[in-house]
Amino acid sequence: MSLKYNCPSCGTPLGYQGLCWRCKSEQERKTVLAWTPEQIVQKQRNLIQNIQRLADMKDPEFTDFWHLLSYRDAITSEIQRAALAAEAFCPFEIYYHAPEDVRDGLIHALLSTKDSGKASNLMCCLAMQGDDRALETLLELEKNPRPWRKKLYADPSVYAQCGGWTFDKEGQRTQLNFDTCYPMVKGAPDEVSPVRIGRAREDTCPHCGGRMVDMLVLDGWDERLKFLGLDGILTAVCCPNCVGFLKGPAFNRFTLDGGVEIFPSELYDDAETLECYVRPEDYKALTGNSFVLEKTPAPLFYGAASEDVNTIGGFANWVQDWEYTICPHCGKPMKYLAQIQWDTVMDGTEGTLYIEFCPDCQVVSMQHQQT
Repeated sequence: MSLKYNCPSCGTPLGYQGLCWRCKSEQERKTVLAWTPEQIVQKQRNLIQNIQRLADMKDPEFTDFWHLLSYRDAITSEIQRAALAAEAFCPFEIYYHAPEDVRDGLIHALLSTKDSGKASNLMCCLAMQGDDRALETLLELEKNPRPWRKKLYADPSVYAQCGGWTFDKEGQRTQLNFDTCYPMVKGAPDEVSPVRIGRAREDTCPHCGGRMVDMLVLDGWDERLKFLGLDGILTAVCCPNCVGFLKGPAFNRFTLDGGVEIFPSELYDDAETLECYVRPEDYKALTGNSFVLEKTPAPLFYGAASEDVNTIGGFANWVQDWEYTICPHCGKPMKYLAQIQWDTVMDGTEGTLYIEFCPDCQVVSMQHQQT
């Protein structure tokens, strides 16, 4: 059945008149990026005056917060102090790199509470603040748990991952994300880019018989990608059909000359085979997309609240909870590398592919989340 309308911007068939959700999101983003300094200040003032509405996820404050954080990197210490004073502990990201007085307020609230739900939120807020004193506090709570810990499912070291880092029993910090973020944007069909999403392969998936795909290929020699510390090529390979149905992530080892070794995988429920739902036209769309690396970096949370943004580095838009994979070779937490929104490369698909890697072992993991 053909749909009656088309998006006036990109031509996507629609069942309603107007822009498709992707073009509407892009239009909204362009509007925010065009805000004047005066408009930004007004948005910031409104957040401070209505900080409880932000905590209650009311608009326009909630949307303005994410616009200020994600696209303008414009959350101020004054906003953070107002949030603390109002005991607004959600969204956690409001406390990212907050000043010491705000950190101390969060620590006091955390050590004073007897409520497990409040403690959970405060640990996430403290993780977002993320300095050494925050680490010391979470480490102390891991060594000497409070009574509320019995009602939670994870240790403080797991809550620290909310802020893109964690620690071991000795208190040694491990950084789990990068402090640089580059979007991947639509480019000209013949534009050369150090990043490629969806490169065709000849080998097939042992579970469904569909084509394997180089989901992400990065050239670490490009000046923009120097922050990754890769002296060569990283290739992440998976089956786009089965990656969401595996017991755990898909893994492969990469060599800096572009080679790969794909690790064996197992399907959920001990199934041996799976129907391939990815059609030939879907493979064509995936391997023929025009995404390229943006020329300049973006704020770290650029892709953390958008379902249409593919990014390298920074923070992810976790559909469910953050999930940092353990390297199958060395047993250490892997580092978040990139996110690919499935619907940006294959129309009608859902969820997000998160790519992580272990720089020491040259192992890549790919996992899928969706609502």
